[in-house]
Amino acid sequence: MSQRIVSPCVGMCSTTVGDRVCRGCQRHDGEIREWFGFSDRERELRMLALDTLREQVAGRFLCVVDAQALEAQMCRHRIRFRAEQPALSRAVELLRVGRQRIRDLSRYGLEPVLEGEGLPPETLHVALTEALLREAYRRQQHDVLC
Repeated sequence: MSQRIVSPCVGMCSTTVGDRVCRGCQRHDGEIREWFGFSDRERELRMLALDTLREQVAGRFLCVVDAQALEAQMCRHRIRFRAEQPALSRAVELLRVGRQRIRDLSRYGLEPVLEGEGLPPETLHVALTEALLREAYRRQQHDVLC
């Protein structure tokens, strides 16, 4: 029996305002348009690619020092995540949702590194989002759906 792969949509699709890549989920317009036509396996592979993208980019800004604390805070604040979603990919969602309320990243099991050092959460989120978009556009250029 196949497991249903839900959409990675976070409810803020910027492709509706002309972006080729969504600022919320990092899918490109072709993936968004075709998502529910993909096989379960194709959606699973694309979710894996999105998680990998987020892990690679977020790793330049953050380190997860306590994955259990991160998960507990995400549950506490009712931030949606998947059981198999890597911690750094979860951290991207945490910053997206909580960037204005978070004061101390260590309480969320996170530590700023490299490009994220010294940045307050809101500024960190902006820098991380910009870096994610740059990499997502590169990913989009290699996809046959474009």
